[in-house]
Amino acid sequence: MPIQVTDPSDERLADYFTLTDVALRRRLDTERGLYLAESDKVIRRALAAGHRPRSYLMGHRWVRDLADLVADAEDAGIPVYVGDDDVITTMTGFHLHRGAIASMHRPEPLDVGELLKAVSDRQRTTRSRIAILDSLVDHTNVGACFRSAAAMGVDAVLITPRCADPFYRRAIRVSMGTVFQVPWTRIDPWPGGIDRLSAAGYVVAGMTLGEGAISLDELVAEDHHRLALVFGSEGHGLAPQIEKVLDRRVTIPMMGGVDSLNVAASSAVAFYATR
Repeated sequence: MPIQVTDPSDERLADYFTLTDVALRRRLDTERGLYLAESDKVIRRALAAGHRPRSYLMGHRWVRDLADLVADAEDAGIPVYVGDDDVITTMTGFHLHRGAIASMHRPEPLDVGELLKAVSDRQRTTRSRIAILDSLVDHTNVGACFRSAAAMGVDAVLITPRCADPFYRRAIRVSMGTVFQVPWTRIDPWPGGIDRLSAAGYVVAGMTLGEGAISLDELVAEDHHRLALVFGSEGHGLAPQIEKVLDRRVTIPMMGGVDSLNVAASSAVAFYATR
C-alpha cells in the first residue's frame, strides 16, 4: 500500500526536499547518484530505458491513474509516498502539477569509446550522426537539444565538462524524457577528445558565425557517413581553440537582419538538414 505522508520534513523523503536549491541538488546528484523524473510520461521513459527507481512521490489521485507503476513498485519493494498537494508543495518547493515525481538511480556513465562502439554496433548502415554540446549552461537549452536529437534520429550526444547536466530536473522536463532515449556521456578532455572521434571516422563540424565557414547546405552536400555536430555555449559560441581543431566550420545562413539562432533552434535546424 502507498505510504501516507503528512510532514513535509519527513526524512524518508529527503531526496525531494528543497529542489529549488541548486547547491543541494548537486550535492544529492554527486553523493547519491540520483536524479528526479517528473510526470507520468517522463517516469515511464526512464523505466523503459532500464533506469531504477528509488522511490515515488505523488498526489492521491495519481495512485489510481498510475496503478500499474504503483503495483510494480510494491512488487519490487520500492516505496510509494502519497500526500496532499500542500504537503508536497512545501516539501519540494514547487507545485507538482504533473502528479508524480520519482527519485531515480543514475546509470553508470559510459566511456566515450564504449558509447561510440554501442552506436556502431546497433547501426544497420555505416552512417552515423552524433551531437556535441559544448559548455551550454542553460538546462532548458540542453533539454531542448536532446528533444530535437531524439526527434531527428541523432544516434548519441556528447557533452563537454562545462556543459549543464542533462539529468537536472528542468532539462529532463523540457526534453520530455528524451534524455533517457538518446545515449549520452561526457567527453573529457575537451577539445582533446576530438581525436577519439576522428579515430572512429567522424568528421567533426562546429556550428559558428565565424568568417570563412561553409554553409549548412554545403556540409550536407559533402555527404559524410559519420558526422559529429558541435554546438557552442549560449553567450560566445565555440571558443577559438575549439574552432582550430574542427574538420569543418559551418554556419546557417540568416535573413531578415537576424544574426543568429538560439542554440536549441540551431541544433534542430542542423539535425533536420543532416538527417
